[in-house]
Amino acid sequence: MTDTTIRPAGPGEDTAPTIRPLLHYTAHSTWLNDPNGLVFYQGLYHLFYQNNPFDNVWGNMSWGHATSEDLLHWTEHPVAIACDDQEDIFSGSVVVDAGNTAGFGTPGNPALVAIYTSAFKEGTEHQGTQAQSLAFSTDAGMTWHKYAGNPVLGRGSAHFRDPKVFRFEGPAGSYWVMVAVEAQHQEVVLYRSADLKDWEYLSTFGPANATGGEWECPDLFPLPVDGNPDDVRWVMVVNINPGAVAGGSGGQYFVGHFDGVRFTADADSMVEDGNANLRDCLWLDWGRDYYAAVSFSNVPGSRRVMIAWMSNWDYANSLPTSPWRSSMSLAREVGLATVNGRPRLIQRPVLPTDSGRSLLTVAELEVHDSTVALPDAEHGSVQMIEADILPGTARTVALTLLGAPDGGAATVLSFDTVTNQLTLDRRRSGNTSFHAKFASAESTPVTLEDGVLKLQVVVDHGSVEVFAQGGKVTITDLVFPTPGNVAIGLTVEGGTAMVRRLSVTALS
Repeated sequence: MTDTTIRPAGPGEDTAPTIRPLLHYTAHSTWLNDPNGLVFYQGLYHLFYQNNPFDNVWGNMSWGHATSEDLLHWTEHPVAIACDDQEDIFSGSVVVDAGNTAGFGTPGNPALVAIYTSAFKEGTEHQGTQAQSLAFSTDAGMTWHKYAGNPVLGRGSAHFRDPKVFRFEGPAGSYWVMVAVEAQHQEVVLYRSADLKDWEYLSTFGPANATGGEWECPDLFPLPVDGNPDDVRWVMVVNINPGAVAGGSGGQYFVGHFDGVRFTADADSMVEDGNANLRDCLWLDWGRDYYAAVSFSNVPGSRRVMIAWMSNWDYANSLPTSPWRSSMSLAREVGLATVNGRPRLIQRPVLPTDSGRSLLTVAELEVHDSTVALPDAEHGSVQMIEADILPGTARTVALTLLGAPDGGAATVLSFDTVTNQLTLDRRRSGNTSFHAKFASAESTPVTLEDGVLKLQVVVDHGSVEVFAQGGKVTITDLVFPTPGNVAIGLTVEGGTAMVRRLSVTALS
């Protein structure tokens, strides 16, 4: 199998309404779900992911593999770690074993080590259980070998999975830490190891906040608050399915402290009876299609970059795309900032470093009970809309995206000034009939800053990602517009709004 560079669809390939995304990774002709083993090494970002090498529906779980220099344009490689008659290869992580602690490499050529979940098949020694195993690469991630001593950590559990491993430096020394889940107990379990092979139990976090489904794909990492190196908090990410705020799959997080043994969430991260108060929990994203989010290891400059599967288990196997099915979100650089006196995640999309091609720039535009047409979406490019708007006396301010020429069907992003709710509505976005749970409208509270609504909206072929108030709030949804529905507009109803600045840019 040769490497395949993923590019936008050409003539006669993947025609609308299932046009391949431009800046969102898709496997060439197969299924993908959770990102795994995210690592930066020797100038490349490595994206491993749950992959069915033989079909475009879930099954035969193996680790697919793609690399990128910029987190936007990806090259697909052969399957990295394949399922076999003993095990399916479930989610996990990759570390650079710079100290050669596991002995798979040399001091001059450290190994990449994958820590993954073995889902053992019927008739095998460990049938019916999930346990953690190792694979290693000494050629910069291009070929992988399973460790002969697998599995290295088991609990006799059928739902012990998704190990995220990182190097911890603290008063007690330097060692590897694993965060994994007992999925059906809504618990994150933590272990430590000197060599990635022998593991010692540390502690358990949870259940807490949203617990209405299985906990999956945890992550744990430090971030300075407001860039202050003297005020570092730890962020615990826990994905959940079902039971997320928008329905089905989603990701929650907690802010707190980690001492090398135990993660303790800050009181303002905790919600009493989170299942009854889902909207008070801390969510990575308020949309329907941002799941299994985890962060890259080893990124230069201590940057924390996350990526997620852009789908939802409610309808993932039914998405109307071919020959591939499912894509990844845009990568997001995340940080902690003080919001209303509390440290909260800020997420900003990783976008092309050039400025793109400007389609429109306006400033100080007053709009009263009317619609302003913006440049149509263009095939072969991604539209980015950035706006600072003073809603003023208006009741609603809305962007219509990928709309019909006659002003009918569209995806609508609207802000209600009475309720302070930002809503992404895809109920009339185009093809929604392939699954009963797809048509939906997602809303989130947004606090204006000096009276201003700040929006950054990225519209790719098949998706809308919204970053509001500088990334304090995000909404991610898939959309499948009818061919020819490319209209974009700004609508103000119930009064007058002032557009301080609005730009439309074509990215590629």
